[in-house]
Amino acid sequence: MRIIFFGTPQFAVPTLDALIESPHELIAVVTQADKRRGRREPASPSPVKKVGITAGVSVLQPLKLRDVDFINHVASLKPDLGVVAAYGKFLPDNLLAIPRLGMFNVHASLLPRYRGAAPIHRAVIAGETETGVTIIRLVAEMDAGPMLCKAKVSIGPNDTSASLEDRLAELGAVTLLKTLNQIDQGTAVETEQDHTLATLAPLLNKDDGRIDWNLSAQNIHNLVRGLHPWPHACTYLDKQRLAILKTSLVHRLLDNDILQKPGNIIKSSGSVLTVVAGGRSLIDILELQPEGKRALKAKDFLNGYKINDTSRFINFS
Repeated sequence: MRIIFFGTPQFAVPTLDALIESPHELIAVVTQADKRRGRREPASPSPVKKVGITAGVSVLQPLKLRDVDFINHVASLKPDLGVVAAYGKFLPDNLLAIPRLGMFNVHASLLPRYRGAAPIHRAVIAGETETGVTIIRLVAEMDAGPMLCKAKVSIGPNDTSASLEDRLAELGAVTLLKTLNQIDQGTAVETEQDHTLATLAPLLNKDDGRIDWNLSAQNIHNLVRGLHPWPHACTYLDKQRLAILKTSLVHRLLDNDILQKPGNIIKSSGSVLTVVAGGRSLIDILELQPEGKRALKAKDFLNGYKINDTSRFINFS
């Protein structure tokens, strides 16, 4: 089949690699425009663009997907099928209609749960123990198209969004190729989603990282894992903003006869920084980063920061 691919970040690279190595003909790669990380830095290409150029595939970077010239160019390529993996923008109806067999998306959740831009992060934050990938036909409504194939993966208790994304990216590539073979052979079966079970996974922002120490240690640990590597869970200590990068659960509760409030630091010696959370649960801070400074192990942070009996992490006002 003649295939056009849409993708941008690292998550999309294994799927692109699989298409390049497949017996199908990859006729073009569409990715977002080069972006600057800082004002003074040059614009850098997306991971997908780098792979496409190395492979000698035509790379397209439209500023607007509705641009008439772009739409006409895609139509002139006569694709049989389109594949989308984390492209980052909605595809308009007139673009979806071009491939004769349709457009298909590699989505990083077990749909209909976690429709949206951040399914991996939201699943970890919610404390899910299982997720996966779903191959769907793209329709106008976000992530609501019929499903062709699902594959599951477990979420470990210390998995982060980064570690989980790596596994899902590889799983997505394998599942996509399986689905393409079924489509090519005419054996693919499409199943409508149960829309009543749909949940949303909206785009992340920095406010999502605000730690509420009244939550349980488990919920806070999930937040830290889910927001790694961005935007990170954060808190304040003596008016200093800190990103909490890595935590570990303490498998015991605070003694009932000890008067402590959520956010209080009850141990700060050696390499241990233990904090009280909601329900008298406890959590160890293993790695953190003061605003504007480098990331530090708890031991290095404690060597340069004085913790006293009144020190406590505080919620955002």
